[in-house]
Amino acid sequence: MAKKALVTGASRGIGKAIAERLAQEGVDLVMTCVKNIDILQDIANDLSSQHNISCDAVLCDGSDPKEVEKLFEKHRDFDIVINNAGISYIGLLQDMSVDDWNRVISTNLSSAFYICRQAIPYMIGRKSGRIINISSMWGGSGASMEVAYSASKGGVDAFTKALAKELAPSGISVNAIACGVIDTDMNRCFNIEERHELEEDIPIGRFGTAEEVARAVWMLISGPAYMTGQVINMDGGYI
Repeated sequence: MAKKALVTGASRGIGKAIAERLAQEGVDLVMTCVKNIDILQDIANDLSSQHNISCDAVLCDGSDPKEVEKLFEKHRDFDIVINNAGISYIGLLQDMSVDDWNRVISTNLSSAFYICRQAIPYMIGRKSGRIINISSMWGGSGASMEVAYSASKGGVDAFTKALAKELAPSGISVNAIACGVIDTDMNRCFNIEERHELEEDIPIGRFGTAEEVARAVWMLISGPAYMTGQVINMDGGYI
């Protein structure tokens, strides 16, 4: 019987690459996005036809617990959950509004709580499951001008470690991948000069790719269940 995975924020970037890798491995998918449902539906159609899997595209804002509950009214039986959806905010903390702060925290951190709370009962019943949270290297070290983002990802790291301990007796592993600078839309705010400066600071000499993150996700899914509670840095040696 095929495994079934939930991938949030799957209309582009890391989430899309993860969905594509799981489809290649024969995993049935439910993919979510907040805005680009037409794009996501096209991706779902392509993956379904190319890989002979079930693939649903769902409009769902993971920062809204009511929308998450609505998602799980139709889909509850996930063997794999990938909490990928996230947003950034670049600017001085004193210039940040309360609404912007709450939006970053709820999208990047609270959404993992809302989704895991719904997904865990099924996994416990099966005595198995894989939860993977997409974090950031800034969650561990902090980034100037990205205080809210850093705080949210630091919360994801702590959430991962604590939940792993809670769910280990039920055979469920929980891990996170702390990404460095990945070549996605989120990091296309940098101009050419800024990109070169960043690349010079990265020991491997380049940005990471979404496909590389997807490979790491599959390694965690297919790897030993004894590996849990880990926040794995994937940053080209930056930190």
